[in-house]
Amino acid sequence: MLKRNKEKLLTLCITDNKENIYRLAYSYVKNKEDALDVVQDSIYKALSSIGLLKKPESVKSWLFRIVVTTSLDFLRKHKRVQPVDDEALDFFIPGAVDVYPDIDLERSLDDLPLKYRNVIVLRYIEDLKIEEVAEVLNENVNTVKTRLYQALQLLRVNMQEESSKEIN
Repeated sequence: MLKRNKEKLLTLCITDNKENIYRLAYSYVKNKEDALDVVQDSIYKALSSIGLLKKPESVKSWLFRIVVTTSLDFLRKHKRVQPVDDEALDFFIPGAVDVYPDIDLERSLDDLPLKYRNVIVLRYIEDLKIEEVAEVLNENVNTVKTRLYQALQLLRVNMQEESSKEIN
């Protein structure tokens, strides 16, 4: 396939999945501005390396893999700095309006080891098929299924612990 056609395919994939790409980056970096930076870097990397795309039909998973890798690179580079976005800051300000999003679920997801969190985010938040998750993470389908099962077990345990803490 010609490079020009691959670029058009990638551009179409980016425009069709822009919210998913942003949400995926945000699920890693937990900050609006940083997520936008990751998305921008990911798109640049994808466009500059479009010639490496071997299977045009898997452009979406190829792009998502770039977003995940770029997010992880960003986190490694900014390990010591943990910015707080406005929404999180508003949550901790006394007298602010009480908003109770799924904080327990979010905390439990953050507590999961990265290999399990990746599978949960891609499968349930990004709504990818298991085969697509395997392709994004460059893993075997059975490995993804196993990690998904284990991650759900860990989440269940974490959520039960959180609910028992609230009761006590």
